[in-house]
Amino acid sequence: MATSSNASQTTRTSSYTSALIVLTSLFFMWGLITSLNDILIPHLKGVFTLNYVEAMLIQFCFFTAYFVMSYPSGWLVEKLGYKLGIIIGLSVAGIGCLLFYPAAAARVYGIFLFALFVLASGITLLQVAANPYVTELGSPETASRRLNLTQAFNSLGTTIGPYFGSVLILQAVTGQPVDAVAEAQSVQGPYIGLAIALFLLALVFSRIPLPQIAEQETAITNDQKHSSVWQYRHLILGAVGIFTYVGAEVSIGSFFVNFASQPYVAGLSEHDAGRLLSLYWGGAMVGRFVGVVLMTYIRPGTLLAFNACINMLLLVIAMMVGGTTAMYAVLAIGLFNSIMFPTIFSLALKGLGHFTSKGSGILCMAIVGGAIVPVIQGALADQIGLLPSFILPVICYFYIFFYGIKGHKPRD
Repeated sequence: MATSSNASQTTRTSSYTSALIVLTSLFFMWGLITSLNDILIPHLKGVFTLNYVEAMLIQFCFFTAYFVMSYPSGWLVEKLGYKLGIIIGLSVAGIGCLLFYPAAAARVYGIFLFALFVLASGITLLQVAANPYVTELGSPETASRRLNLTQAFNSLGTTIGPYFGSVLILQAVTGQPVDAVAEAQSVQGPYIGLAIALFLLALVFSRIPLPQIAEQETAITNDQKHSSVWQYRHLILGAVGIFTYVGAEVSIGSFFVNFASQPYVAGLSEHDAGRLLSLYWGGAMVGRFVGVVLMTYIRPGTLLAFNACINMLLLVIAMMVGGTTAMYAVLAIGLFNSIMFPTIFSLALKGLGHFTSKGSGILCMAIVGGAIVPVIQGALADQIGLLPSFILPVICYFYIFFYGIKGHKPRD
């Protein structure tokens, strides 16, 4: 009997490991796609002669999809399962990429924004399905480490994305006579390629076996004292943490190309600044791999609070000093951003039991911070200047510090 049980456990562990390996491709793809927005912002800002607030509508439409579609996505995953949710999410994201072709052909900013909303709706479904799936593929005690590991490959995608975009989109028109039509159409090829990749991934996921994770398994650890997912204080505070983290991360990435191009910072060309942005996202990738190791010795909440403190310090240095020092200080923030999203996510889902899918939907709704915070910072940048506007991410990181110290602890 013991031998049979051990063999079953070994088979299950092997199945979980295989599933984690396959899932890393999803994290990579949506990281690459999301970071391309940082290239679209300066590109379309020039094409359509936009101010900062208008340019930030790119992030607003993209991340608003998380707020609108997350709860329906949680319901869909609950009804259809993780695997089918992933396949549908990949297909919808592929359709969103295809819509860039008519948007560029018509050269209408509104169609670009609609395409981004559809694309993000698919990615929202992927996030709602994949993040809790990873947390449940093994021991609850190691959930933060597993999610940090898979998110490290998300960061690999965000590292490659800006370089990919700066070469194929920004450099495609660098040195050419100003031609708004050509500039708008330079996005068609890259996004058609992404659509093909997403559809191929959907086909792969439809053919491969993935282990079934019943939420009843996690319900064993749930004390059933709560009758609603909204009664979990650490989940709700975690949703605010996701809001502030994604808002800060997206704002910094969104403004970096314009920021580094300013004469009082580094005076770089948009193309060169776009390539440097890969360092910001690359730091997050390195930090996540390091974080997986550190979390074997340091509690996730403690590491979260420490990283938030460092980011506040880096932003204050950037605002006070300016010049190339400010640019490198902002780039360094990526390294300390690294463990924040997966750590907040896993801490917020801890102990939710059969409420896990709904909790994941709430957390993914909070990703709308990426829509709201950049627009607010854009308004600040238009009014008080780009450099002083970085006070907003400082406030966001202060809340994350609180969540790491105290807010993540469940209350009976």
